[in-house]
Amino acid sequence: MSFFTRSAALAVLLGVVLLLGTTSASTAFAQADGGGYKLGPGDQIMIMVFGEDDLSMDFRLNDSGTLNYPFLGELKIAGLTLAGLEQLITQGLKGPYLINPEVTVSIREYRPFFINGEVRQPGAFPYQPGLTLEKAVALAGGFTERAARGKIEVVRANDPTAKAQRVNLSGPVFAGDVITVQQSFF
Repeated sequence: MSFFTRSAALAVLLGVVLLLGTTSASTAFAQADGGGYKLGPGDQIMIMVFGEDDLSMDFRLNDSGTLNYPFLGELKIAGLTLAGLEQLITQGLKGPYLINPEVTVSIREYRPFFINGEVRQPGAFPYQPGLTLEKAVALAGGFTERAARGKIEVVRANDPTAKAQRVNLSGPVFAGDVITVQQSFF
């Protein structure tokens, strides 16, 4: 096989791998989001209005879950889904500003989750759709020798009562969650 043929074959193979990786990542995001992901403080989003570059931009939600959007002012968007935010902006821009705006909202970066207690590297970590408690502990360097693996509690960011719930390692982790691994006595 000549150098040119090998190079061409390698380029085609690389292109297929990149295409499949992009498709599976998009599919994973769509499945994980399922239209139910609720926006909250710390999320970074991209708002695109087709044909309107001056209205297309990135935002990071502030601590109060709001953002300042051109022509619409301050919008309280914490708790909205991506589709809900698209609808809110579309309705706000329709009429005096645009006839039929086409708005798309996507997540650029999820807000982090937090893990503390008996893990090797406690702190904030980037959320990823499909994250489990076991994977979250691995991101934090694993358990310490004193960790009580059966005593893991999580305070869900979307829980208005903010009560700690006991969870197991196969349970899901969501953006904004605060996870605490308790210490064992023996």
